[in-house]
Amino acid sequence: MALRTTGLTKRFGGLTAVDGVSFELAPDECCSLIGPNGAGKTTFFNLLTGALEPTAGSVEYRPSTGTSRTGAVGDGGVAGDGGAVGDGGDGADGGDAAAGRDGGDAPGADGWVDVTDYDTDQTALAGLHRSYQITNVFATSTVLENVRVAAQAHGGTDSWKVWRNADSFTEYTEQAYAILDRVGLADQAETVAQNLSHGQKRNLEVAIALAGDPDVLLLDEPTSGVSTDGIDEVKRLIDDVAEDHAVLLVEHNMDVVMELSDRIAVLHQGELIADDDPAAIRNDERVQEAYLGGYDPDEHRVASAGGSGSGSGSGSGSSDATEDRDANGSPGGDSP
Repeated sequence: MALRTTGLTKRFGGLTAVDGVSFELAPDECCSLIGPNGAGKTTFFNLLTGALEPTAGSVEYRPSTGTSRTGAVGDGGVAGDGGAVGDGGDGADGGDAAAGRDGGDAPGADGWVDVTDYDTDQTALAGLHRSYQITNVFATSTVLENVRVAAQAHGGTDSWKVWRNADSFTEYTEQAYAILDRVGLADQAETVAQNLSHGQKRNLEVAIALAGDPDVLLLDEPTSGVSTDGIDEVKRLIDDVAEDHAVLLVEHNMDVVMELSDRIAVLHQGELIADDDPAAIRNDERVQEAYLGGYDPDEHRVASAGGSGSGSGSGSGSSDATEDRDANGSPGGDSP
């Protein structure tokens, strides 16, 4: 496993947004997390990434060891020769690379790191990266700069060398170009981010999440607001990224979920009510009642042929403005 939670719970006063969720994610799988609006999906993401402190339970992460991925600089590391940060894999302060630049906990004998109390920068440096429901990029910077800065942020002592000429950071520029090529934005490298189409901005956000060569990617509604034509490109990208990353995907478009997922977990009123392969989830009576409402892939495929937007193929809890819109970690619409 790459990531696991045990009894993870979050309460906001008398409201329980996430209720005793025990969950595992394997290094080589794409798992979708689905459920109606207010089920607790984005709150769960915020707990995994340190944006929220859990009321109870734990989050543990098992980092890879020396795994080389597309877009990494050096021989399997982010900014060094074979390590995650610096030369040999150590962080700037001599802490374990997997625990991040700030010297977090080293993996135990079984390889697991308890990241329950990590904040957002610590979890990112450890190797858990996420995208957001609302596109979150540097709008007035170029596409290349968005990704280069993200790569540099994972570069140990280089992350704070703000007075050094950016052109001298060739390793991060090379990493950024490699990632942009992977997400189909290489030809837009010098474009100012605010001039991209919405679908291109979603791809840029995935590119930013890929910078630093994470082990786990958490993608929060990556097709939200994307046109029907653009959804195919997003699906291609997620399928490609899932080849060498563990991917946890929150998505309301059920065609996307059923096509890409190795496994589907279902949250309802903060509880994990089902966790199985797509075929079993499609036929699960509890899931039908709570969310899918008689989802028929053939019916949705016909309906979407003449439609546009990411609403085609959505479950009964399709995304809208009430769902989890606060990226800063407050409950927003995600509390039951």
